[in-house]
Amino acid sequence: MSLLTSVSLAETVDGLLVDGLPIRFTAYDGSAAGPEDSPYTLHLASERGLAYLLTAPGDLGMARAYVSGDLEVHGDSPGNPYAVMSLLLNHLDFRRPGVVETVNLLRNIGLSNLVPPPPPASEHLPRWRRAVEGLRHSQARDAEVIAHHYDVSNRFYEMVLGPSMTYTCAVHADNDVSLEEAQFAKYELIAQKLALKPGQRLLDVGCGWGGMVRHVAKEHGVKALGVTLSANQAAWGQAKIREEGLEDLAEVRHLDYRDVKEGGFDAVSSIGLTEHIGVANYPAYFGFLRERLRPGGRLLNHCITRPHNRPTSTGQFIDRYVFPDGELTGSGTIVAAVQDAGLEVQHTENLRTHYARTLAGWSQNLADNWDECVAEAGVEIARVWGIYMAGSRIAFERDEIELHHVLATRNHDDGDSEFPRRPDWTP
Repeated sequence: MSLLTSVSLAETVDGLLVDGLPIRFTAYDGSAAGPEDSPYTLHLASERGLAYLLTAPGDLGMARAYVSGDLEVHGDSPGNPYAVMSLLLNHLDFRRPGVVETVNLLRNIGLSNLVPPPPPASEHLPRWRRAVEGLRHSQARDAEVIAHHYDVSNRFYEMVLGPSMTYTCAVHADNDVSLEEAQFAKYELIAQKLALKPGQRLLDVGCGWGGMVRHVAKEHGVKALGVTLSANQAAWGQAKIREEGLEDLAEVRHLDYRDVKEGGFDAVSSIGLTEHIGVANYPAYFGFLRERLRPGGRLLNHCITRPHNRPTSTGQFIDRYVFPDGELTGSGTIVAAVQDAGLEVQHTENLRTHYARTLAGWSQNLADNWDECVAEAGVEIARVWGIYMAGSRIAFERDEIELHHVLATRNHDDGDSEFPRRPDWTP
């Protein structure tokens, strides 16, 4: 008697989980498994979806299947699979199948005839990338990967980010503040940490759509220069500056921060740029920013961090769909690099839980504007953003990633930092 049996796809998936499926799972072969009363269903819609899962195990295969529409999520809001992802991440514990079970699995899915399908069009991995790793973080390559992520569509970002067009962690004073109020509070907190006063000069590197530049010009009378590698961001930011009548104080340039020639700034803000530059480039980066400051000037570095300082590779989904060449490390590594660049670290702060709330707001915006976002950027890009923001929210909630402010000063030769003993904004 043969030990080989015919097992459906749904039964196979359910059987490989230690505690079984936490949600309903259905497959294109008509099979189903998991609790029938689950409010959520995960549907494997095609053989191509199965091929994605099997030929690129882990987050990349799941992402390819979802982005291509071959893995469907039902029950969550369109574009916001947070609830389903939370359940899966909390309960998916795969066991190793035995020999007979493995033979059954391979026979049932026809693995011998499996050919890896082409990846979705929204996946970014230039053919020359693996062979020419020395180009990582060259100005040309940085410009390409920034364009991949940010030059999608300004209208798309308006719908997802909201009126502030701010794509960095907000600061929520309490659970009742709106996303816009929280983004204003973030800019104001940074302005306070930098002790900005009317007539001073600020350089904002990686300025995005110019939110910080416009905030300090309007609220503090500061002359601010922002630089970004995204042509779309620069065009939107300059148009907004003209619209708000801030030309005398604010400017957004389409420029690599390494090409900024001006110096003597009272303050430098780096809000969400350090993630893109690579840990190996921290010495040059913070050294360059120090040279842009006058003696007594301040630097505020705001970036996503890890809860440890061990070298850790970025997941393939993030690397290929969201932040190509992105790299994260712990706040300790950043503090050390800032100190080694000749700056005195005055204060650090972790805003991890604030970023989880920020992502919840962006995810809701995407869900609320789903049809228009799809029409503007295409369904693949919209799906990428849906799983990226939901997954990032979960990672912040679980303390798998964090968000740190590091505030430092370029001191005078006599050691004077112009820093008060107890700033008003400290607890």
